[in-house]
Amino acid sequence: MTREAESRETRVVDAKFVAGAVDAQSLPPPTVVEIAFAGRSNVGKSSLLNAMMQRLALARTSRTPGCTRQINIFEVRCADGLTLRFVDLPGYGWARRSKTERSEWQGMIEGYLQGRAGLRAVVVLLDVRRGVEDEEKQLVEFLAGPRHVSGPARLEVVLVATKVDKLGAASRKPALDKVGRSAKEVGGKVIGFSAVTGEGREELWARIRAVV
Repeated sequence: MTREAESRETRVVDAKFVAGAVDAQSLPPPTVVEIAFAGRSNVGKSSLLNAMMQRLALARTSRTPGCTRQINIFEVRCADGLTLRFVDLPGYGWARRSKTERSEWQGMIEGYLQGRAGLRAVVVLLDVRRGVEDEEKQLVEFLAGPRHVSGPARLEVVLVATKVDKLGAASRKPALDKVGRSAKEVGGKVIGFSAVTGEGREELWARIRAVV
């Protein structure tokens, strides 16, 4: 990495797990601005969070989809003084869980998204190889609806296409272009991201900073 690139890099000086909760009522008070991360199971959400926080394994990763079963909150402090919380939401779309469990997760997530006063934006993750599917479209549509809390009437939505390093050089641009066209249909621009190479990290940080 060049010195110029290092100077532009968002350096995280402190990142820690704050709380985990199975319902919105058990979360700590919303005293710090929060950015939530949502996506289907096994989309690479934990890996992205670790890359954003510059930590190897703060957010737990697993080969088993649906590993995250609660709302997990991390507090992040950057070198320039920016402090915020990253909120890891349970993955959706995992069929092996019971209907009752999936319904409980949906209610928990929707309650958080609609009623959390400190929440400012939701980063919606999708696999670049799958593109924008029905679940992502439904989530974005839900996020455009009214909120039951004082503060911003509408949450900012940031679309991120993960695992771009899984594609070869020749197929990466066409795949991102295809995802980008789908993203326009739901009113957003997509950021290509790789937790392995760091591609897209600074662009995503820039979007988050614009929100907070």
